[in-house]
Amino acid sequence: MKTPVYDFVRAYAQKNPVRMHMPGHKGIGPLGVERLDITEVAGADSLFAPEGIIAESEANASELFGCPTCYSTEGSSHCVRAMLFLAMQTAKEKRPLILAGRNAHSSFLGAAVLLDFEIRWMYGSERSSYLACNLTAADVEQEILHAARKPCAVYLTSPDYLGQTVDLAGIAAVCKKYGVLLLVDNAHGAYLKFLSPSRHPIDLGADLCCDSAHKTLPVLTGGAYLHLSASRPDLSLRAKDALALFGSTSPSYLILASLDLANAYLADHAARLNRFLPLVEAFRGKLLAAGYDLVGDEPLKITVNAASRGRDGGEIADRLRAAGIECEFADRDAVVLMVSPMQTAEELDRVRKVLESIPQRTPKRENTLPVIRPERVLSPREAVFAGSEILPVRECVGRICAQISVSCPPAVAPVVCGEKIDKEMIAILRHYGIKACRVLTDTRTRSRNA
Repeated sequence: MKTPVYDFVRAYAQKNPVRMHMPGHKGIGPLGVERLDITEVAGADSLFAPEGIIAESEANASELFGCPTCYSTEGSSHCVRAMLFLAMQTAKEKRPLILAGRNAHSSFLGAAVLLDFEIRWMYGSERSSYLACNLTAADVEQEILHAARKPCAVYLTSPDYLGQTVDLAGIAAVCKKYGVLLLVDNAHGAYLKFLSPSRHPIDLGADLCCDSAHKTLPVLTGGAYLHLSASRPDLSLRAKDALALFGSTSPSYLILASLDLANAYLADHAARLNRFLPLVEAFRGKLLAAGYDLVGDEPLKITVNAASRGRDGGEIADRLRAAGIECEFADRDAVVLMVSPMQTAEELDRVRKVLESIPQRTPKRENTLPVIRPERVLSPREAVFAGSEILPVRECVGRICAQISVSCPPAVAPVVCGEKIDKEMIAILRHYGIKACRVLTDTRTRSRNA
């Protein structure tokens, strides 16, 4: 498969022109990649109005994914905002309603602040972690039926940060039944398209989804895709406008080139996965045999239940780090390991040996933290634009959360802006190591129905 963006950038660098244009490093610098870092010079095309090499490269990606596909150099967060904007354009109400799984990434909240849509949170029947939201098709149907008005979209995160997926095919059928768009944050699952059969959200019936290419594919950090169902050409027509609304006018050509090169890689990705997945399954099997309890069903993510080992997740992560192994994420409950076909059997074996060397202790009690549904007092937009201050968590009882962002990873908030923090929520925040919170300065704010 051709790589027009990479070929152009490389050819431009080889000409060694006098660069009387941005960026200021002029193709010279200590990183060694500056010569390939260009701007929209003649022939380089434009990301949000492509007619040349970027259009050709995105067409290649669209062919691989089997649906209209656009590039982002600002991660899935950029695509999330664009998806929600596109969904709102299909609604008749000025302030449309969106049903969202509670484990939404902070970029969803940022979009809610900017676009001011109404949110109805969906929690699912079982929610043992703020990172999980195990919704079923029946759950979503009930949420649609019990909503005060018809939502314009259902927004889900699948796979979630722990590697758990939901029944997207069943949920998509429900959404189509009621004429509601299905939007999926598939940031962790770009590779799912290349499994046999495909488990990609668009193939399972989603109308819009985003993939963080850099999370599971050999793409530079920030490379992402916005995918649109071929059955919704009305959304595709406005996709570039939606991305332009939230994106930088100076996209990284290093990231664009890596997305372009990934097309050639993906042409053979199914074969790579078929060779690599048995190694991962063997790795899982050995951990299970060693007494580990694993969470989730995402093929390229191994999530260790730390409590079942009698350990704290941070403790296991420290043991791995001491052996030169860095995990994706760890908290008190779990350790998340992400793998890809770029890795070797020897690397997997090295990780396994360290994990097996950690002695098993008496399993800790299962997480008994309550499933909290905080009282909503203000919309996210109202809360963020109100006066606020940062306080120690212990002083936040009864205060209104005004914080939109949490540390990344995982960038999923136990309490979101506009909700009241009670004693039970304080216990949850402390459990997850959150020591301070931004809250409204006006403690007299009264609750209102929303």
